[in-house]
Amino acid sequence: MQYLLDTHALLWFIEGNPKLSLSAQNIILKKENEIYVSIASLWEIAIKLSKEKPDADRLTFSKPFEALYQYIEINSFQYLSISLEHLYKVKNLPHHHGDPFDRLLIAHAITENMTMISVDKAFRAYPVATTW
Repeated sequence: MQYLLDTHALLWFIEGNPKLSLSAQNIILKKENEIYVSIASLWEIAIKLSKEKPDADRLTFSKPFEALYQYIEINSFQYLSISLEHLYKVKNLPHHHGDPFDRLLIAHAITENMTMISVDKAFRAYPVATTW
């Protein structure tokens, strides 16, 4: 099965954060599953880590940003690029969720028929399968 990691799920998995559910961990670790990371998540992480002033949206990541690529490779995650088809889908999504990165992840999951691994309950307002 194909799964797309929400940004927080990616970071929590890499850091071994107990906020990641056991169910999500098991899905990610199961070798038969194809786990994808969106380029949009890496973009979101880069932007939020670059903020000098902490705020509510600030992501924390204890490792260097450049280490993300090593963890993605080590875990055999696949990258998901942003295509025009994904952007068309974003344009036509209802505005149940205001975060532009999450809206793109939702568009990815719908377009590619993937299940999102996310704790974000706002995803349920869209026709996308989610698990946590």
